[in-house]
Amino acid sequence: MKTIFARAAAAALLLVLTGLAAAADPEPADTKTAIKDDARSAGHTVADKSRELGHAVAEKSREVGHDVADKSKQVGHEVARRTQPARDKVRDTSKQAGHAVADAARTVGKDVKEGAVKVKDAFSDKSAPASKE
Repeated sequence: MKTIFARAAAAALLLVLTGLAAAADPEPADTKTAIKDDARSAGHTVADKSRELGHAVAEKSREVGHDVADKSKQVGHEVARRTQPARDKVRDTSKQAGHAVADAARTVGKDVKEGAVKVKDAFSDKSAPASKE
């Protein structure tokens, strides 16, 4: 990459020097045409080398990006694999706690219902109306 940049810089310098030389000395038309052609050629060379350099940088950047993405995916899967037992344990413990709460609530509900029935029966027996005769 550095050699491409160096070549492009040299071509640009040649273009500038050629332009300065052309401006300093009025020359015959054939020489001006030759200088113009040389400058055009140098400009095209700079453009071509710059494009090649840009494409090389883009390709390398794409490769690095894909490598980073692959490594990131591997790390993510490794983290998931290593934390699976802990996540399973949390899930199972949570499920057990939920079942225990539900069982306790069911037992309390049954006890309350039985207590209400006993109280109702106790009041029903005492408050039975005496027959009026």
